[in-house]
Order: sequence, then C-alpha cells, then structure tokens
Amino acid sequence: MTMNSLKSISDTFFPSNQNVSVPALGLGVWKSKPKECYTAVLSALDAGYRHIDTAAIYGNEAEVGQAIRDSKVPRKDIFVVTKLWNADQGYDKAMVAIDTSLSKLGMDYVDMYLIHFPVSGKRKDSWRALEKIKSDGKAKSVGVSNFMVNHLEDLLSETSLVPAMNQVEFHPFLNDKALYDYCKQKGILLEAYSPLAHGKKLEDPKVTQVASKYKKSNAQLLIRWALQKGLVVIPKSVNPTRIIENGNVFDFEISNEDMLLMESWNENFRTCWDPTEII
Repeated sequence: MTMNSLKSISDTFFPSNQNVSVPALGLGVWKSKPKECYTAVLSALDAGYRHIDTAAIYGNEAEVGQAIRDSKVPRKDIFVVTKLWNADQGYDKAMVAIDTSLSKLGMDYVDMYLIHFPVSGKRKDSWRALEKIKSDGKAKSVGVSNFMVNHLEDLLSETSLVPAMNQVEFHPFLNDKALYDYCKQKGILLEAYSPLAHGKKLEDPKVTQVASKYKKSNAQLLIRWALQKGLVVIPKSVNPTRIIENGNVFDFEISNEDMLLMESWNENFRTCWDPTEII
C-alpha cells in the first residue's frame, strides 16, 4: 500500500512477514499512569486508532484491556501489542509471562508479542518461547524491540522465524539508516517509538520551518515523515486533543525534496536507553 492511498487512521495498515497487517499508527502508553492510560486508550479508539502498544513493565495492561472492553470496539478490530520484560526472559519464564500479561489484559491472545530488550544470553531462549507462544495462538505474531543489527543477526542465526517487527526509537534526529536498511532487507517492519524525540526536538527551527509549509504542527510533520518511510508509528500521549492531532496526518504528503531534507537531520540523538551497549 502506498502512502498516497492512506486515507485515515483506521484503514491504514502495513503488511508483515507473519501474515498479519499492522495498523500504521498506534497509541503508545509508556509512562502512562493507570487511570490516565485508561482514558487515553478510550480517547484513541474513539478517534479511530486501532493499534494500542503496552508492555508488562508499564504496569497498565489491565487498564488497556478494560478500556478496550469499555470502548465497545470489537476486539478483532484492535491490534494489541505487549512485551516480554527482561526479568521474565528465558524459555520457561517467558511462557509464564505471556499468561500473566493475557490475564491482566483480559484477553485470550495479543496481536503481537515482543521481546522488550535484547538481553545477552537469554534472547534466543526467549525467542524460542515466542515461537511456541505464536504456534499456541496466544500471539498472532511475534517480534522484538530495541534490537540493533548485531542482535538481529544473532537471533536469525538460529531461527527460521523472522521477527515481524522491530520497535526502536526512531525520528529524523535518530535516523539509523543501517538498521532501517537491514530490516527492510529482511522483511522486518520497523516501528518508531518516541517519534517526537520526547518533545526535545519538537520546537527545533528546522522542524517548524518545514511544518509551516504544510500548515501542520511540528508533531504531525514528524509522525508523517516516519509513515512515509514505511515505519509503524506509536506516539504516546494522554491528552485527548493531542491524540486526535497526532492521528490527523493522512491528509497531506511531504514532498520528496522535504523528505530528503529531513533525512539530513540525523544526529544520533537518543532520548531513551541505548541498546547499542548490549552485546
């Protein structure tokens, strides 16, 4: 599907290598406190979002599940992602962890289950567990998060199941072209968390100058940039107005010239944990 044919949040998908289509834009709930997380998920679903990204370590899986039930949007229409935390890595612990997450979510399955971090010495055993979790139907697809090229190569050296997705921090100021190209080559969807660089680059004059050309907010420009690169994007917000604004990115297209300009902004600027430090 080309970006020209993307018309709204709810009908915008990217195909994955595991026969599931991932809604291109989702709501991230990292650091969202339980009560505000519940409200944010309801607001997002009401605004047309159909992709919610949580994790065991976030402490809000129960609220995500409750909000989905209370929204009255059919479960089958919502793409739910959660993640295996570091303390639960390894085959046996991972098999218990998925059941714990499903219990908190109040669901029989998630649409994607991710290894949260590439923990040394455990990620391969964790991946074996995810393969079993997928075959058991507890996750429709499985993938990874915060994996760099070396971590992916290590994983793929012993498995035939390629991750459906790799969720990493990604924005014009952290534009890892080597990782982008590798994932594209392997058919791994790249997903951008912190696409707004935690707001630390939101008021950068370069962003403002380009956004003004399209009469869009700086946040909308950054989200649209990632979408046009073929990335799944999960901006986090608990503000209903911001959630709606972040979703209003399908009525304009950044020109090739401006896309190339934004490609030149990379500073390797990380706002989160640095996975390149993990062997």
